[in-house]
Amino acid sequence: MTADGAVKASFGRAVVRTALGVVGGCLFLFVAGFVWFALSLARVEPRLTIKAEGVVVFTGGSDRVLEAAGLFAHGQGKRMLITGVNRATRSSELARLLPLPRDLFNCCVDLGYQALDTIGNARETREWAQVHNISRSLIVVTSNYHMPRALAELSAELPDVKLYPFPVVSEHVDVSDWATNLRVMRLVGGEYLKYLGALLRIALREDESALDRAKLRASETALE
Repeated sequence: MTADGAVKASFGRAVVRTALGVVGGCLFLFVAGFVWFALSLARVEPRLTIKAEGVVVFTGGSDRVLEAAGLFAHGQGKRMLITGVNRATRSSELARLLPLPRDLFNCCVDLGYQALDTIGNARETREWAQVHNISRSLIVVTSNYHMPRALAELSAELPDVKLYPFPVVSEHVDVSDWATNLRVMRLVGGEYLKYLGALLRIALREDESALDRAKLRASETALE
């Protein structure tokens, strides 16, 4: 092998080693992030005593709505939104099921029928909050494994509102089994991937907004 060939071969091996190192590092961070995500999920429901302006519950399980209704019944919010309600569900049906006085349900419980996913839930909550002048505090109720993504989406839509999470712990899903139960591992792993996707999409949207603002300032400066 010529000296030039030896140099090229050595350079090629260095590139391969670097690429493998980068891939290995990314894989390590991904796995470590998943472990952190799984361990951070609530194992027990909190004792939430805060009184907020409103309570919002993301549909996806009857436990979520019942827990939210319990908080609302104890006066921990002035108004309550159930977002992502099935369009076939009537308000009268929910009124019979929830542990709330009928007059309280009729006056202060709002049903959101437009949201089809977590992004839609967050947008529907923002619109509801604007209509009802909820600008300071909000209790968020959803499943423990869904809470990180729900908070990320809501924080992006309501950056100035203090969010108080109430993660619902279902007897049907024990997130403590994330490393030994394949069904739970798939559920938590799928939610972790969606959470990463949400963070990436929100970050890109914020970068685009910052770029648009910079362009606007530049154009305004040029016109002065």
